[in-house]
Amino acid sequence: MSHLSDIKLDDRNLPPPTTEIEQERKVAIFDLLEKNTFKLPEKANKGIIKGPFNLSLAIKDKRLIFDLSALKGERVAEFHLSLTPFKQVVKDYWSICESYYDAVKNLPPGQIETIDMARRGIHNEGARILLERLEGKAEIDYDTSRRLFTLICVLHFGG
Repeated sequence: MSHLSDIKLDDRNLPPPTTEIEQERKVAIFDLLEKNTFKLPEKANKGIIKGPFNLSLAIKDKRLIFDLSALKGERVAEFHLSLTPFKQVVKDYWSICESYYDAVKNLPPGQIETIDMARRGIHNEGARILLERLEGKAEIDYDTSRRLFTLICVLHFGG
């Protein structure tokens, strides 16, 4: 089965992450490496490129860069996605996350659950957008899309 076996975040051009952002990164990467599906579509001149793959994920010039290599290190694919379709959903996601973190400290469980449901809904929307944007570039399952969306969020608002 094709999957991601290693994930690196290239954040050289970004502000240093906060402690909270760094923790979100670690959890998302751990969860992705535990279970994910990542296949490259068949190319006319290359056939099917089978994984596992190493992924370097970066943001440069308002574009999300997926740089994939085989386990031996040879590059097998690179594709760029515009961040524009993600801009509002990432902003909404971080806003609701801040509300959730504040709620955990101050509100009763019923209100926390309501905010958490909204947070999951926004996260699901981001995962859906990522699935659409990767169409024809990579085949991933929904859970992989959700975890990759988390990484996009922590890269996008890493500082």
